[in-house]
Amino acid sequence: MLKSPTITNKLPNVHPGDVLKEEFLLPMNVSVGLLSDLTEIPESKIIKIINGESAITAGIAIRLSRFFGTTSEFWLNLQNLYDLEEENSKHKVEFEKIKLYQYV
Repeated sequence: MLKSPTITNKLPNVHPGDVLKEEFLLPMNVSVGLLSDLTEIPESKIIKIINGESAITAGIAIRLSRFFGTTSEFWLNLQNLYDLEEENSKHKVEFEKIKLYQYV
């Protein structure tokens, strides 16, 4: 009998800055300077986001969405999914102790 495959190696958590760089800036040939100039996001902030040192805020999400033709929700969802995965990884044992409340 065949067993269904299981995934033992978890993929690394992807920071929204990686998506910004690899899926938008590089393929579209947009420099950090150009993005900064046309969105009024400080270059230092963009660099911190790309390096995974800073989060995408609501204001930045709106600016990125206007510039790239996406939605602000796209950028905020990337950030929220990243944050949730980080938090779950850091506190997995602690969270597993919490049991579903059963009411009658």
